[in-house]
Amino acid sequence: MTINTKSTMAAISATKRISTGIKGFDKLISGGFKPNSINLVAGGPGSGKTIFSIQFLMKGIESGEKVLYITFEEKRKKLFEDMQDFGWDLSKAEKEGKFTILEYTPEKVKKMLAEGGGVLESMIEKSKVKRIVIDSITSFALLYRDELTKKEAALALFEMINKWGCTAVLTAQEEAIESDTVSAALEFEVDSIIIIYHSKIDGERIRGIEILKMRGTKHPSKTFRFEILDKKGMCVYSDKIIELNK
Repeated sequence: MTINTKSTMAAISATKRISTGIKGFDKLISGGFKPNSINLVAGGPGSGKTIFSIQFLMKGIESGEKVLYITFEEKRKKLFEDMQDFGWDLSKAEKEGKFTILEYTPEKVKKMLAEGGGVLESMIEKSKVKRIVIDSITSFALLYRDELTKKEAALALFEMINKWGCTAVLTAQEEAIESDTVSAALEFEVDSIIIIYHSKIDGERIRGIEILKMRGTKHPSKTFRFEILDKKGMCVYSDKIIELNK
């Protein structure tokens, strides 16, 4: 019997998914993100965007991958301390060369875009980084004054990420996908949009997660309840559908 290796590998590639590491969430999106995709996670302050992002990176480390966290707002020391509550030792991962954090200033961002990636791109290629988080695209947009420049910068950033061949998560404030010119670029350029809610229902704060869009993936259109637990991080309950006043 003759086996068509090329066809077999193509089939495997077509079905391969990148696990988010978030319990209960992967089953909603056919096993995880598509490889080399750009995924937007939006939500209000304290909704869980950073936890989602770090959990995604920690799953990569667990799988033997090198990961990168680029931040325009989170401070390294505070981030490392906060993530200890979930059992995620970022300091250890950093010392082992598995986790890299870059705190970017507006000047560094503009220089990176002008260079088409420059030193950062070289580092990603040399270290063979597989997962990237950019926290946040909202802060990134604020570096530019007029709407046209914002849109051009956002598109240039997406183009670079696509060139790097990594699976990326970008965080954003929820209103960032509902207003200004950058939102149009975000909606069309990203492969998925995930909204995280932290809303009050009958006097109780309830957390919910919704998949607004995911290219090439069959997914539910409901909002599912989730919790943030010590030593576990985010846990999504696919059997608990909630109605939120959005």
